[in-house]
Amino acid sequence: MAKKDKGDGEAKPGGPKKLIIIGAAVAVLLAGGTGAGVFMMTKGDKASAAEATPTPTLTPGTVTALDPISVNLADGHYLKIGVALQGVAAAGGGHEGSKDTLDGSKAYDLIINEYSNLSMTDLENSDQRNKFKDELQKKVIEAYTTETDGTKEESVMGIYLTSFVMQ
Repeated sequence: MAKKDKGDGEAKPGGPKKLIIIGAAVAVLLAGGTGAGVFMMTKGDKASAAEATPTPTLTPGTVTALDPISVNLADGHYLKIGVALQGVAAAGGGHEGSKDTLDGSKAYDLIINEYSNLSMTDLENSDQRNKFKDELQKKVIEAYTTETDGTKEESVMGIYLTSFVMQ
């Protein structure tokens, strides 16, 4: 922007246009800073509220190994998969206080339903395999969760793949 000459040889800075531009820039910065501050403050409140809510800690119990089963894959191949269920210890004891050995029927049913829709190429990548294992684990935990008087009680807290052979 060119400086205006007052007539006495000195240059006069900007003028009203420059002040309007500076004022608008300051207003935008203040509005953005305020919005960011509000976002950070409310995000912090939600995080602290989540921390204040205690989540029950599950104690590992007995691991129940299921016999490996063969599942027909969608592309004509098959998968031989073995799974073990990590049980939850009963109240008042470590491994000695574990619940009875788990019935694997629900887990077998979920394995067949989950993996029979997949192809060999879906399972070749280890990241994909882990994704499908995690999905199966969520479903198994949900299947072995019972609700009594509004209280949910998990019997399984995780799964382990004990064998995984594709052909």
